[in-house]
Amino acid sequence: MMATQVYSVWAIPPPDVAARLGNLMAGLRSEFGGPHFEPHITVVGAISLTADEAKNKLRSACEGLKSYDVAVDRVASGTFFYQCVYLLLHPHPQVVETNSHCCNHFGYKSSTPYMPHLSLIYGDLTEEEKQKAIEKANVLDEGLNGLSFQISRLALYKTDTEDKTCKSWEKIAECTLDSNQSGQL
Repeated sequence: MMATQVYSVWAIPPPDVAARLGNLMAGLRSEFGGPHFEPHITVVGAISLTADEAKNKLRSACEGLKSYDVAVDRVASGTFFYQCVYLLLHPHPQVVETNSHCCNHFGYKSSTPYMPHLSLIYGDLTEEEKQKAIEKANVLDEGLNGLSFQISRLALYKTDTEDKTCKSWEKIAECTLDSNQSGQL
């Protein structure tokens, strides 16, 4: 038996947006702490697979998928470590369909409805700290609300969710989605 590990599928923002969000995340970490991780939108949450299974499933899931646009609704906060402070994204049909398409390919069953988001900080902050972090995010980058960008890459990451330093997390594979001329919002 091949050893299984925990994998996730991430939608990767384009380089300019990733750099912009990386700066924002660094600014927030300097005040609120938390581990360093790449800007991403989780498409398939943590699932145990062998490396080969995970790569094959990513390949088949990406076939025929078109690139799609995402739009930021606002900076928001959640109730657990991996959803501490994040950009809440509009649940456009294409965003939700891409999620369910990939989850089906991976055999991933989520216990909660998909909430597309891009995390800015991981941590166990108090409500007051989260509120401060949201305010700081909007000060550091005033153009967040309504920011939209195209997703044209999905990546397979090894994400051991027990490792809250995220240091063991690494990209295993990546695929580029077909360009989608008609898919503008």
